[in-house]
Amino acid sequence: MTLCVVGSIAFDAVETETGKRDRLLGGAAVHFSMAASFFAETRVIGPVGDDFGEEEYAVLHARGVITDDIEHVPGGKTFFWSGRYERDVNVRHTLQTDLNVFEHFEPKLSADSRAAETLFLANIQPDLQRAVREQSDARFTALDSMNLWIDIAHDSLVRTIGMVDCVILNDGEIRQLTDEPNLVRAARAVLDLGPRVVVAKRGEHGAAMYTREGVFGLPAYPTADVVDPTGAGDSFAGGFMGCVAADDGGEPTDELLRTAMAYGTALASFNVEAFGTERVQTLTGGEIAGRVEELERISRFEAAPLVLRA
Repeated sequence: MTLCVVGSIAFDAVETETGKRDRLLGGAAVHFSMAASFFAETRVIGPVGDDFGEEEYAVLHARGVITDDIEHVPGGKTFFWSGRYERDVNVRHTLQTDLNVFEHFEPKLSADSRAAETLFLANIQPDLQRAVREQSDARFTALDSMNLWIDIAHDSLVRTIGMVDCVILNDGEIRQLTDEPNLVRAARAVLDLGPRVVVAKRGEHGAAMYTREGVFGLPAYPTADVVDPTGAGDSFAGGFMGCVAADDGGEPTDELLRTAMAYGTALASFNVEAFGTERVQTLTGGEIAGRVEELERISRFEAAPLVLRA
């Protein structure tokens, strides 16, 4: 199946304990599409300015990402974000955010993008996400969001969540959205809004998936080579949704969604091993498969019966 992603395309400036980069290809739609492209035909939609040129397109095209629906705004500048990570990379400081052409972005889907069977609404204003969903004929749709929209556009976000099949958020965002400190109860409250699947991203602690049938969790892949965590969540979503899109069996089964969790986890672990998209650009299918097999090994155990003391 074809997969379509709508979201930000950006240039990032990132500083971590391991180094610094002043201009990296980034943005949610870029990280997502690079990861998803290992599994399915992926179309990306987002705005760019005159500073986005052949070098940037070449990175996407090398992964087979279809860029026909990228909107070039003449005279504009591409979205820019600058951030610094502390020694503990869970602590991030945003230094600068320039929306530029992203400020007035109004997504428009071509006929091919409308026909995509799978759709991911990356982190953009909920009204825009809803407008895209209304244009799409997708059979399986997921969205991401952030604390800003939960704060200033809560009702709009709740309406949009009711129109998708899957919600992929950080665990803190799920708690914030529902005003519920317990993650299990918070995830169930999101399910009550309409989606069939809720995925809680938990950074170095892995991810958990909640459905009406039950719960499934995976640890993060134990990589010691964390260079730049920017885009890890989007890469996770790309691997997850790409795996779903690769299946032609109709409605995703629980088994498929569990497998998608593993591939999303693997893609996120590769993303953090270099700045920006640098590691994913050199990634191979064999490396991904090997890491998924390792995840299966480290997360499996036998529920051997034991005689327990009363």
